[in-house]
Amino acid sequence: MSDAGIELLQQGFVATLWLNRPEVHNAFDEHLIASVTRALHRLDADAGVRVVVLAGRGKSFCAGGDLAWMRRMAGYSQAENLKDAAALAEMYRALAQLSKPTVARVHGAALGGGTGLVAACDMALATPAASFGTTEVRMGLMPATISPYVIAAIGVRAAQRYFLSGERIDSETALRLGLVNEVCAGETLDVRLGELTGALLAGAPAAQAACKRLIADISGQPVNARLIADTSARIADIRAGSEAREGVQAFFEKRKPAWNS
Repeated sequence: MSDAGIELLQQGFVATLWLNRPEVHNAFDEHLIASVTRALHRLDADAGVRVVVLAGRGKSFCAGGDLAWMRRMAGYSQAENLKDAAALAEMYRALAQLSKPTVARVHGAALGGGTGLVAACDMALATPAASFGTTEVRMGLMPATISPYVIAAIGVRAAQRYFLSGERIDSETALRLGLVNEVCAGETLDVRLGELTGALLAGAPAAQAACKRLIADISGQPVNARLIADTSARIADIRAGSEAREGVQAFFEKRKPAWNS
């Protein structure tokens, strides 16, 4: 399937959503934002997709906002800017809250909103030449819509530095900060991606969706009676489910569970 600025390919249970505007380093405008958002909603509803990879065609992953789009925004009214920003924020929300594991495949530039896409994915692999950065302040802007995801990935202290300075972040620094999970040579990127998606397919789909909700709900919460009751109820509920019964039975029968057969 293809839509404005994207290409969607599926191999088995793994779908790759390619940003496909290589002539502008996959920078996004209102059309690409709408296309990505629609694709994410479709992927979330498709039972035949269990893992989603986000990647970029050409030399870059995503260079952030398209300059022509940003030039148009400069002439927008406050109401028009609010509508435009809400569409951008919805794209990030749809990616971050997708019920299936998401992996960013990062090469080249992943700047501004591109850094936001990486942070909104569950995990990220990057090449040594990949570069990141919340560079918005250098244009008199701020990384507002991506901030929940970037701060969650790199922490408040690092966000204070990079939001305020707009410095570029190389791949090794991104690894140290937690923005990416692994840096691998360009020629091995897709091999490692295949190994990672294979590991993800070994997990139970409903359990993975529950894990994603768990992380979102529990992160940063104090350990108190309410939290203990919540997590106890979650594990009790999932233990009674069909996936758990199949998983335990498969373990004792020394066979692969149904979702991984």
